[in-house]
Amino acid sequence: MKPLFYTTFALVAFAFNSILCRLALRGDEADAAGFTALRLAAGAVALVAISWSLNRGRNLTGSEGVLDVSSAHAKNTLPTGRVSALGSWLSSLFLFAYAVCFSFAYLNLTAATGALILFGSVQMSMIALAIGKGERPTMFEWCGLVVAVAGLVYLVLPGLEAPPLTSSLLMAAAGMAWAIYSHRGKGTTDAIADTTGNFVRTLPFAAILAVVFIPNLNLTPRGFILAIISGAVTSGVGYVFWYAALKYHSSTRAAVLQLSVPVIAAVIAIVWLGESMTTTLVVASALILGGIGLTIAGKKAEARTE
Repeated sequence: MKPLFYTTFALVAFAFNSILCRLALRGDEADAAGFTALRLAAGAVALVAISWSLNRGRNLTGSEGVLDVSSAHAKNTLPTGRVSALGSWLSSLFLFAYAVCFSFAYLNLTAATGALILFGSVQMSMIALAIGKGERPTMFEWCGLVVAVAGLVYLVLPGLEAPPLTSSLLMAAAGMAWAIYSHRGKGTTDAIADTTGNFVRTLPFAAILAVVFIPNLNLTPRGFILAIISGAVTSGVGYVFWYAALKYHSSTRAAVLQLSVPVIAAVIAIVWLGESMTTTLVVASALILGGIGLTIAGKKAEARTE
């Protein structure tokens, strides 16, 4: 049940993150730079608090008080709270690149167009990385990918418009950065420690971003709250669960699974924002979820034949 719980929590968090970002940026509650900087800072603070709490609990029970005594990090035992020594600067750079490109791109893209560009970029990048590493998708995974992509295109096609080139390139870059960040996360042995370290390492980049855009900074009280929730919960905690889930999925299946995020976001929008259920949404959801089902069935079939 762990893979199912980790994956479901992460994908729902990603969907909520998209909703929160759209509420803040498209509702003039926050500017892109301020929202991104505060989002990353909130994520770092929340994850440091979580890591410290877990370490303190281990100390109280008589354990060694490190972030992961059973992992490779145990060779470099760290005292409680020194989370910045974990993670990596390269992963944090890709995390920051994803966050900033995502925010600035959504200033001039519709939700449908942005979703198509982002998740198309994520898919192609993750599959390219997997093939480059020697991973060969199964027939079921390829079929699932095609069906899921068809569902996503069908979902957004009625609302597509000619997107601004700069915003489109930014969203594509966000997708590539997220794909690389996810791909690097497959090797983690301590999801909480590595995600915390990565978020902490984004703070210098976030500070520089905020300083550069000081004249344009704009955060209303509602925008401030949305950025905090986005950073602490749907980004920080959500990414921990995603890092934990990645070891159970191939890169191809991880790419296809993320196609469920637009569907989940649409359902949340219907329930929370009062948007209407359409036939297009129902058909597209069935195609996307069916494609995901094919990739999972293919993995199980492959496991039975081994």
